[in-house]
This record gives sequence, structure tokens and C-alpha cells, in this order.
Amino acid sequence: MTAPYLPPPRLLMGPGPIDADPRVLQAMSSQLIGQFDPSMTACMDLTMASYREVFCTDNQWTFLVNSTSRGAIEASMVSLVEPGDTVLVPIFGRFGYLLKEIASRCGANVETIEVPWGTVFDPQQIADAIRETQPKVLAIVQGDTSTTMLQPLTDIGALCREAGVILYCDATASIGGNALQTDDWGLEVVTVGLQKCLGGPSGSAPITLGEHAVDIIKARRHVEAGIKTQNHREGNGLRIASNYFDLAMIMDYWGPERLNHHTEATSMLYGSLECARILLEEGLDNAIARHELNGRALAEGLLAMNLQLYGDQQNRMNNVVGVYIPEQVNGALVRHDMLHDYGIEIGTSFGPLDGIIWRIGTMGYNARPDAVLKTLACLEQCLISSQHGMQPGAAVAAAKKTYAAAQTS
Repeated sequence: MTAPYLPPPRLLMGPGPIDADPRVLQAMSSQLIGQFDPSMTACMDLTMASYREVFCTDNQWTFLVNSTSRGAIEASMVSLVEPGDTVLVPIFGRFGYLLKEIASRCGANVETIEVPWGTVFDPQQIADAIRETQPKVLAIVQGDTSTTMLQPLTDIGALCREAGVILYCDATASIGGNALQTDDWGLEVVTVGLQKCLGGPSGSAPITLGEHAVDIIKARRHVEAGIKTQNHREGNGLRIASNYFDLAMIMDYWGPERLNHHTEATSMLYGSLECARILLEEGLDNAIARHELNGRALAEGLLAMNLQLYGDQQNRMNNVVGVYIPEQVNGALVRHDMLHDYGIEIGTSFGPLDGIIWRIGTMGYNARPDAVLKTLACLEQCLISSQHGMQPGAAVAAAKKTYAAAQTS
């Protein structure tokens, strides 16, 4: 017989996933119950209510897609977009290209606009593109971990409302650590994952749908043969191409009828609810402030190591910092030594930034001073071994100064 798999101890300080909060892991260890047990459906209702608070929305249809965050993106696209519809994707990093990829697989006519990596869009650029392309859907990432940038959304929501465009936002990397106001900002559809600032594992994807999106999805409703009764009414629109990611069918499952669609991922439901409970117990504003402080302390420590931060720092996410790898330093070797000598994971990036920057995250359970200080101290040792010039001890001192100033302010 083979021995059980035991993962090695790690401190995950990359761009995600991160170490899950122990309270989430404990919640996920609870025993299973039947998917139509009244206690189970009550748990589902509580999860919906909790994520309305997390998303800052009154949307009735706020629930979970049993998938990683990418599955919720695909569910949104395949349920909203019909072949030939125009989708506008503003791209400022790797995950904008992902939205383009998924929309094109849905048969959409995808129009894109781009800005250099490390920057974000001015609202006027998006207004001009909306006027030129006349899209049905504008699909945008709020926080793109590939570049560490956070796209401001307040004006974009107003632009889309005025033009009658559905605004879809992937906020997987940003929610919980950066402000996200679904209703106030006019975001029609938002999807996220648990594995970043929400402090959970990948595998469940919260989603919220506004009324306009719900109308479009319900017009495409289809009820499977075998569970369909004479009382069920289908929509007049084109049937959604995916069965598993059919949001109309998933809404029927989460709705009062509990119309069977799939077997709920019960342990992930427990974990998802605990992620929301922990965040709401701390308070959204407090959680965002915690991520901002720890991200700023990390950044100050990196600067004290004689390193250069990547991108427009005025529009950087609170929860991940990009830093240029010094020319004389073997970035892959440093990452190897961080992992194998110290048990700390940091990341590089994708495409044009692969091997150019490191990405270091302070997310969820790991957005805390001891994790930041340990990461800085160990990275300093790796850089000293690589003959990078710096003042030993300066990084930790700079971060501690940042924390001390926050306590006295």
C-alpha cells in the first residue's frame, strides 16, 4: 500500500493560491449531508445572503458555481453571449486575454483594446471603444495578477449603463483585499474565486447577477428531459450551449424549486460560507485596510533591498507587488532557493514579464506582518547569495517602520 500524501509545509506568498485560513479547512472537514436536506438548503440560502454582503449587492441571484473561478467566467460568457454577439474586452494583462479566449469560444465577435502592461485604462478610452464597437457585453478584469494592476471601475459602470451594455467583471484576484461595490458601480455580473484574498481553496466560484443579466439568461432557459414537468416553461432564446455551466439551470437549482442540476460540492459549500463569514466578521473595510497595510509594508521592504517595483504604483492591487528581478540575479534560482531552503513560494509572471519580475502576494490569511517579515528576511538572504548589493537588515526594518507608523496614526 502507498503512504497517504502529505503536502510539504509551505508559505504561499505568490500571486495565488495562498494558504487557506485554518478555519476554512476546519469547516470543510465537516460531514456531508444530502443535497436536499433542509439543513443543506438552509446552508445554501445563508451562503447566498453572505455573498450579497461580500459583493456589496442586493442581487437576488448571488450564489456559487461549482468550479474554479475560470468556470464561473465561462458560465457567465456562455449564458450571456450568443454566437455573433459583440463582446468588448479591454486588455491590460494576461487575464484580459483569457476573457477574449472564452468569449471567442462562445462564438462572439470579440473586439479588444489594449494598454501597455503595468498600466490601466482611462475611462475615455473605454467610452470611445464602446461607441465604436457597440458591444452587447463589456468584459473586464478588475485586478490582473499578471501585472499587479487594479483597474478603476466606477466610471466604467456608468458608461455601460448609459450605452445599454452589460458590464461583466472578473474580480477573482481583487475581492476582499480591494474595494468592490457591485451595485454602486453598476457592475451587472461579477465572478470571483476563493483562493486569493478570500482565504480559501480554489474550487468554488461565487457569482452575482443583476436584473438585466438575469432577464437575458432566463430567456434562454432550458429544462432537461427527465426532470421537466408540464408546469415548467422554457425561454424563447437560443439554448445555452453548455449543460454544466448553464446559469439558468444552476439558478433553478439554487432557487426555491431546487430543480436538480448537479450534486452540490458540499465541502466546498462549507468552505465558501466560512470564507464569507470570516471576511464579514472582520468587516470589509478592515480587511481592505489590512491588505493595503501589508502590501505597503512589503513594497517598502522591497525598495529597501535596492529593488525596483513594477508598474504604475497608483493603480497597483493592495494584495500583490511586482518587482523587477535585478539583471545580475538568476530569478529562477532565487525562487528555487526560497521554496526549497525556506519553504516560501513567490512567483514570476507570464508572457512578456516571464523572468522579468517576481510577484509577491499578501492575500487573505497570509496578509499579516509575520508572513511579510519572514518573506523579506529570506528573500534578502537569497539576494545576498546572488551578490545583489543592499544594506543587510534594511528590508525588515523598513517594513517594521511601516507597521509602526500605522499603529500610531
